[in-house]
Amino acid sequence: QVQLVESGGGLVQAGGSLRLSCAASGSGSIFSINDMAWYRQAPGKQRDLVAGITSGGRTNYADSVKGRFTISRDNAKNSVFLQMNSLKPEDTAVYYCYAVVTTGYSAQYWGQGTQVTVSS
Repeated sequence: QVQLVESGGGLVQAGGSLRLSCAASGSGSIFSINDMAWYRQAPGKQRDLVAGITSGGRTNYADSVKGRFTISRDNAKNSVFLQMNSLKPEDTAVYYCYAVVTTGYSAQYWGQGTQVTVSS
């Protein structure tokens, strides 16, 4: 069983910064972590991709966060990060970590979510 544990959410004023972290752990051996990503879901809206990163480090971003957010990963620590700068009230949402993890097989996993609130 694999768990993704997120941290780093909170309340910040518009223009401020936050850094989200997500670490994967499991009861067995994690052979590899393939794609990792951050999604977000605002109240009454669908869950949308914010940023993704492949195992080789290739990244992609939602247009709304390009130039403000940076996704990175530490493969040795099975972790992914999201540096969020110049935050806007419309960035307010629950942020979810996502990963494709291979143990004896590949499966998709989600974190429990962390709240990010940006005040105007």
